Amino acid sequence: MGDANAEAQGALGYRQELKRSLSAFDLLVYGLVFIAPIAPWSAFGFVYNASHGMAPLVYVVGLVAMVFTAFSYMSMSEAFPVAGSVYAYAGRGIGESAGFLAGWALLLDYLLIPTLVYVLCAVSVHAIIPALPKPALVVGFLVFNTAINLLGIESTARISVALLGLQLILVAVFVVLALIAVSHGVNGAHFTTAPLFDAAKVTPPLIFGALSLAVLSFLGFDAISTLTEEAKGGARAVGWATMLSLLVAAALFIVQTYLASLMVLNQGAFAKGEEANTAFLTISRMVGGEGFRWIVSIVGVVLSGLAGALTAQAATARLLYSMARDGRLPRLLAHVEPKRQTPDRAILFVAAVSLVLGLLMVDQLELLTSMVNFGALTGFLALHASVVVHFFLRRGGGDRRWFRHFVSPVLGFAIVAYVLFNAEANAKIAGAVWMGVGLLALAWLKWRGGRPGALLEAETRRD
Repeated sequence: MGDANAEAQGALGYRQELKRSLSAFDLLVYGLVFIAPIAPWSAFGFVYNASHGMAPLVYVVGLVAMVFTAFSYMSMSEAFPVAGSVYAYAGRGIGESAGFLAGWALLLDYLLIPTLVYVLCAVSVHAIIPALPKPALVVGFLVFNTAINLLGIESTARISVALLGLQLILVAVFVVLALIAVSHGVNGAHFTTAPLFDAAKVTPPLIFGALSLAVLSFLGFDAISTLTEEAKGGARAVGWATMLSLLVAAALFIVQTYLASLMVLNQGAFAKGEEANTAFLTISRMVGGEGFRWIVSIVGVVLSGLAGALTAQAATARLLYSMARDGRLPRLLAHVEPKRQTPDRAILFVAAVSLVLGLLMVDQLELLTSMVNFGALTGFLALHASVVVHFFLRRGGGDRRWFRHFVSPVLGFAIVAYVLFNAEANAKIAGAVWMGVGLLALAWLKWRGGRPGALLEAETRRD
């Protein structure tokens, strides 16, 4: 299997430099950690309000929407089994310029996710322990995760397993406590299908409005594709882990939000502001008392945050490594530490960016979130387009897998385009500025070398 993976890489013009040590299980854990099994906790109040009390329905809709994106990742990872995710897929499937712009869009997402998570963790801890300043907390979390990433992808995988395990324990405790509370009718709770589907409330505007919330909740499973060159099973293992992590995360989301919704059946909506922000914390107190509320607010947020930022930093470093290896970014970012076989300079660069942005934007959560969403969704658009272009426009239908290579990516593109069209104004403005800078960078690269990949090819010929 190792030889086959190396041959597939060699056919695309790359050498095996990163350490191929991740099992399919490691990839699954990586995807789940990035998504975070307890992701619905922080957004429950907003999702509940937008869905008129049918929060679990939002995640069912989100699963359906993201399955199309997962299929596109599986198709392109099999066709091009290299690191780089959407950057590599769009570059190989559509063209070098498209690949650069797709990678540039994804960088907005990947570079800011660690910053966003560190800030979220710092804000949560500071709210309970005001003596700890937010900037110091950001630095502490950052140093911890960077050290683990520099130790190698195996260390990252082991820590991810531990942090995921703790998150799953918290989810299990919540589920058990919630089931007990519902069986005792706490706060009027009782078993009903109303949170999953209420015909009297479901309308097209509600479904489409919920769609935008649902899609954003699943961001992260796609990062598995950045580890293709470190997966023992290559592209097949990456595709399997991508789809399975999406399905498992969706199941956990649906179960948690269903039980939480049962606890507030008589709640029309949470008031905007603090009540909506802390809705899940309120429910946690209902099912487990003040002690469990504290555990959810501190331990839960920090565990999921550190785990998510750890995997985000690893994924971002691999994207930078892949773009630098192809001459799209400064060549120094393509350096691989020989002993641990990790892209060490890319890891340190991500840490530096996270440090600067974390200190500057420690009180700008809304802006950070909107920019992350824009980058991810733009990258998804490029992904779906690359499937159609590669398998149909270039190969004339290829193996005639019409659903996998045409119907699914077209539907996925339409869904993501709708969500992006309805994104917040701040996201569109910040994203447009970022993409404008990317266009200027692309023009500079072309002026300097004729096309984005010329630098790498020149070096290859000299070797």
